[in-house]
Amino acid sequence: MLQTLYFKFTAADESVYIFSKLGMEPWGRIGTGVLELVASILILFPKSTAFGALLAIGLMGGAIFFHLTKLGVVVQNDGGQLFIYGLIVFVSSGVLLVIYRNDFTGYIKKFSSISAIP
Repeated sequence: MLQTLYFKFTAADESVYIFSKLGMEPWGRIGTGVLELVASILILFPKSTAFGALLAIGLMGGAIFFHLTKLGVVVQNDGGQLFIYGLIVFVSSGVLLVIYRNDFTGYIKKFSSISAIP
């Protein structure tokens, strides 16, 4: 995800094309870039890896959805490279979420027990 941020934040032609086709340019491109940066940072720190992985799964799920519905697998003759990158990040984040599931469920249990106190 970090690698694609350069293209989102510098308004590279391909990024502008994609988000224009989705009707989300420029706010969608910049907003997605910010969320991908947050997810990437969260993944780097073990205590927050599960949350970063969950955010990345959501973001890549959206990217995969739009590739399959509006954009197509191949965008501007990229040979499907962006789609494949999205799949790799999606699966990798899923693996991280499984590995760090105890951290994630521990936080959820801790949060739910705090909010359940009258």
